[in-house]
Amino acid sequence: MRTTSEEVSRIAAATAPLVVRRLQVGDAAAVARWDAFVDECPQATFFHRAGWQRIVAEVFSHPTHFLYAERAGRIEAVLPLAQVKSLLFGNALVSLPFAVYGGVAATTPQAADLLEEEAQAVARRLGVDHLELRNVHQRHPDWPQQSLYVRFRRAIAPEVEANMLAIPRKQRAMVRKGMKGGLRSEIDSDSRRFFALYADNVHRHGTPALPRRYFDRLLQVFAGSCDIMTVVDEAGRPVSSVLSFYFRDEVLPYYAGDEPAARDLAANDFKYWELLRRSCERGLKTFDYGRSKRDTGSYSFKKNWGFEPEPLFYEHCLYRREAVPQNNPANAKYRLLINTWRRLPIGVANWLGPFIVRNLG
Repeated sequence: MRTTSEEVSRIAAATAPLVVRRLQVGDAAAVARWDAFVDECPQATFFHRAGWQRIVAEVFSHPTHFLYAERAGRIEAVLPLAQVKSLLFGNALVSLPFAVYGGVAATTPQAADLLEEEAQAVARRLGVDHLELRNVHQRHPDWPQQSLYVRFRRAIAPEVEANMLAIPRKQRAMVRKGMKGGLRSEIDSDSRRFFALYADNVHRHGTPALPRRYFDRLLQVFAGSCDIMTVVDEAGRPVSSVLSFYFRDEVLPYYAGDEPAARDLAANDFKYWELLRRSCERGLKTFDYGRSKRDTGSYSFKKNWGFEPEPLFYEHCLYRREAVPQNNPANAKYRLLINTWRRLPIGVANWLGPFIVRNLG
């Protein structure tokens, strides 16, 4: 039996070697191929999209190493990485800073292994203290892990009312309180209202604010996959706001801010209900409530909405340190930063914040 040219091509592709390449900013064809792979790969998340390379490099000036493995011109795996140097927390190669998910996304085990080997080679060449992969699923049980974080996800019912009834009674009452109080949601065309609420909110919690330029670039780079929804009171005054990402059939509320009065108005509960309602009406299938630290206020809030926590597997390969870094309030240095930051005037905090927070990713 004669072998057809199509079969010959298929055999040649299957036996071709895997090659590791680097994504270059400005290479439109390579970026398009990368994002096409991410859109189709089941392991990929919104944070594997190529646009993060531009944002991390342009806004925070971190060196990026976006690796991909291809065979016969076909991508089989991607791994976005960036180097973060911090006086407080050391020198790290991370997949990916400012992202809750990361690590390798692959369609074949061979390609995944090859990119992780290359990541370790890059880490050693850069002389970093550690490599951190923010995996959704465990890949290296023998690597030291940061088990502090979980994520919350749930399917969106096809009917709006079914989603309302799925909210536990106590939280549902809070949503209805916001409705009766005349709250309404609006989609913003820019980050102005969001940033004012966000910056004030994080300052009250003792955390430096990310620069407004970062949020502007998110809206620009991920246009069509990122938006801001702001809740206003009866007088039209903004009281709560959320910036969300959209990936395939999922919505991920990612950054948020509220003014102090939002609590009494039930604006926070109303905000997430409105995002859920709008997502349902768009035909989206999954509401990803994102990452929270175990046993914190946000952790309890999401559980009260009926979401169940799923562990995240942040795996570390240590080179110049003996333990997993603690970039959280469990670290005395971090607690000192929080306590100091709360005392700063908001204007000073917003000016100084971007210089500090770029190294906390």
